[in-house]
Formats: sequence, C-alpha cells, structure tokens
Amino acid sequence: MPQRIRAITLDALGTLLTFEPPAPYLRTALRERLGVEVTEEVAAAAIRAEITYYRAHLHEGHDATSLEDLRRRAAEAMRPVLRVDGDLVAPLLDSLRFVAYPDVAPALRALRTLSLRLVVVSNWDVSLHERLAETGLAPLVDGAVASAEFGRAKPDRAIFDHALSLAGAAPHEALHAGDSPDADVEGALAAGLRAVLVARDGEVAAPEGVPVVRSLAELPALTGLPLT
Repeated sequence: MPQRIRAITLDALGTLLTFEPPAPYLRTALRERLGVEVTEEVAAAAIRAEITYYRAHLHEGHDATSLEDLRRRAAEAMRPVLRVDGDLVAPLLDSLRFVAYPDVAPALRALRTLSLRLVVVSNWDVSLHERLAETGLAPLVDGAVASAEFGRAKPDRAIFDHALSLAGAAPHEALHAGDSPDADVEGALAAGLRAVLVARDGEVAAPEGVPVVRSLAELPALTGLPLT
C-alpha cells in the first residue's frame, strides 16, 4: 500500500508561473528609455537571443552580485539583434512580466488544507524567490530552492533531496509536479518521489503510470486525501 503523501514539490516556470509576451514590452521600454523604435519581429528575435543565453548561463546567477552580472550579459545578447546603443538591462527587465497561472493559488490553498508541505524546486537563478513573492505565491509555499543558489539542477537527485529536507519528508512520502518529462518526471522518479506531469497544452507524453494533469486544480485529488 502506498505511503501517505506528506509533501509536494513543484516546478516553477510552466507549472506555477508563466510570463506575458515580452516583445511588446521590450519595444515600449526601448522607446521610452532609449528613444529608439524597433519592429515587433526584431524585438521578438532579441528576446529569443536573450532566452538562449540565459538558459545556458542561469546557473551563474547564484547571489545578488552574480545575478546582476548575468542580467547584464543576457541583455547584451540582444544588442547584435537590436543594433542600438545604451544600457539594455532596464529595457530587458521591463519586458519580463511573470504571472502565476490562474489555477495555482487556489490549488496551493487546497493542498495546504490537507496539511501538506509545499516546496518549489526549480532550475532558476536566485531571483526565483523574488518571482514567487511578486506573484503572490511565496506565502502559499513552505520553501523554495533555485538550482543556481543550490549548485545542482534538476534532474540531479541532490536538488530533490534538498527540497525534501525543507519539506521534512522522505522521498516515498512526496509527490513532484512539473512540466518537463526529463528534468521533473524522470528526475523525481529517480530520486524516489512519485511524479505528476503538468501538461498545460496537453501535448506532452508521460512515462507509463505517471499521471498527466492539465491544471494544478487536479493535484488535490491525486493525493488520495479528503479535502477538509
């Protein structure tokens, strides 16, 4: 008989958080801050260049100083596309508007009524904590671990073990929910947790026996615990 679930660990981007389309905000910021106009296509290409650079280097943003440097370098990755002068850090930050999916806060509140410990575990720089705070999710979870801050990234077992230590739960007492079949599902299973694949667009296949949900509203039912 499966052990009672005592904790749920959760991925961040694509599971809890998303962001508004950044290209229009980047165009506005460039116009207001630098007095330059770029097309929607150029702005979108610049954002793609920044994302590519950031994903390859996010592990380097492990504290406030290194995060500032990472943001500067990521912003500079846009310059060959934009072909503009001036500081690009502020326009970049203006363009990044993170929001929680509408189902997330109600789901987290429902899970808390089950006396479950909730910990976010994400491949993110140290600003993960800021993003959770600004989107209103920080008070709804018991902790968060960013890969850049911890020094190991999913699917490495070590980051799941650390999240479980924050939750005060053993692997067999925990469930991990995330949108990556590799980093989240395979990583969690290898670390001894149960796993749920969050496929908001409904196009991602999960390993056999792994539940797939379209919304976090489905998570409380998967705990096997009655809502109070």
